[in-house]
Amino acid sequence: MEIDIFKEIIVPVVGGLGLFLLGLEFMANGIQALSVNKMRAFLARAAGTPIKGVMAGTIITGIIQSSTAMTVMTVGLVNAGVLTLRSAISVIMGANVGTTLGNGLIALPLGPLGLFFGGIFATIYCFAKSDKWRNVALACMGFALIFYGLNLMTGGLKPLRSMPEVMDLISHLDASSYTGVISCALIAALVTALIHSSSATIGIVMGLGSSGILDWQTAIAFAIGADLGTTITSWIASLNLSKNAKRTAYAHITFNFIGVLVVLALFYPAIQVLTWVMGFFGGDPGTPTMIDGKEVYPLVPVAIGLFSIFFNIFNVIILFPFVNTFERYLSRVGRTEDEDIEDYSVPRFLDKGALADFRRALPAVQQEQRRALAGAALFLDIARGRPGAPKAPAEHHEATDALSREIRAYSAQLFDDRLSRPQKDLVASTIEEVDFTAALSESLHQIARRVCREKFSTEGQSLLNAAMDRLDASLTPLVTGEHLAPRMPAGHSRQAEFEDIRWRIIDSGPIPASEKGALLALLGSMERAEVLIDRIADERQSVDRGLIHEATPARARDAGMGPAGLVPAE
Repeated sequence: MEIDIFKEIIVPVVGGLGLFLLGLEFMANGIQALSVNKMRAFLARAAGTPIKGVMAGTIITGIIQSSTAMTVMTVGLVNAGVLTLRSAISVIMGANVGTTLGNGLIALPLGPLGLFFGGIFATIYCFAKSDKWRNVALACMGFALIFYGLNLMTGGLKPLRSMPEVMDLISHLDASSYTGVISCALIAALVTALIHSSSATIGIVMGLGSSGILDWQTAIAFAIGADLGTTITSWIASLNLSKNAKRTAYAHITFNFIGVLVVLALFYPAIQVLTWVMGFFGGDPGTPTMIDGKEVYPLVPVAIGLFSIFFNIFNVIILFPFVNTFERYLSRVGRTEDEDIEDYSVPRFLDKGALADFRRALPAVQQEQRRALAGAALFLDIARGRPGAPKAPAEHHEATDALSREIRAYSAQLFDDRLSRPQKDLVASTIEEVDFTAALSESLHQIARRVCREKFSTEGQSLLNAAMDRLDASLTPLVTGEHLAPRMPAGHSRQAEFEDIRWRIIDSGPIPASEKGALLALLGSMERAEVLIDRIADERQSVDRGLIHEATPARARDAGMGPAGLVPAE
């Protein structure tokens, strides 16, 4: 019987693959719209240790059903300084386990019902009034379309068994030798890299195996390569990000590559174990079942799903003890002298365990605040081109901005109704100082960016350096924590110095007129930065911080007060 290739093969296969990919997209978008911000916050909070990172990666990926999205999210959090490289490595290990839950669900024989439930949830999506229910319906509709698309692909691939040319080509792709296994894995890796979805590759392989185009052992060899190909997305996502973000992508590649090598080496013993395990799930995957007069292999998707689950769990078990080794070696990749500069994106003194003790938490905020000012002062070193200063103003600004947000969030948690009024005033003053520091850092960043972008004459550069030296001198006492004597009026002497530099720029003959405009604009920015420095100094003097801190009991039991060691409100 002659086969209509377009109608019986191309249409259902292309249409089924499209619906399968659309289902994955709908499901991921619906779930992420419902919970991605909560998941990101949970990940940042939970991935403190390697074991917690694995658990967080597994749980979140199991929910959002996209290891690609999870890995890209992890790369972004590392780039923002929220996650360390060590935590990110463990999260990626967990993501590989979490995505196998979806592969197991795909193996369920629900294909014929996919269109039915897809229609129901599509109707709900169209008529739902709230965004919440629309997102729920979108996720469920995507889930249903996955099964229907897989069912279409399987039906469209069945006629290929009647085509000698196709079967002759497929016969060269088998898992009877290690060369064949490796070839199958590499082909699957290439397909996954092209379509950016290991789940889609697994779905295609399940369809080929279920229809009998591929024997079940060869289908599993293809499934191995899907984990290798999915690493391309995280690598692409990291291209324009920080070095640690790139190292996170390299960790993903390294972890999957080592895992694939180990499983390839153990392929035949693993197949024997899987054959035994399949006895508990229906028997031999290679045994056909007659449906509508045609042979199908319904247990092949089950075998692929089980193998994918055990394969990824096995990889985590054997590689988890080497998380620190991964971090140590990956931290050397692309390392330069610039990385010896302190990372200001990560707090050094903010201990969440100290939040319950006002006496401990307050000095931590003050130390971190001085550190934030030190980071802001580095913009002046960047502008002056000093050795050891960060090379890129934008990257350093991202780091200092992240630190400011951490300090602000931490200090806000110090508020408690049981605090005395002076203590609440102290917390409020601290938060205001943090905000002024963030504004100062932004101002200094703009100064550094403009200085690095412009070229100045020798005379102009000299005057610019003099202005930056005076700005640096006024900032140093805030960084070192030196005692600040009252100033009346605030900043009067420095304002006179800036006025002197202003007239020297205006009266200078060697400085071109066009350059004078740029210098005067920069001088105006420095004067505004001076105002912020004065505000920070005044804020520190507005409250007697040392006295209030010393008056606070170290522990609640010292005065029979609340659990946080707080002075009762007046």
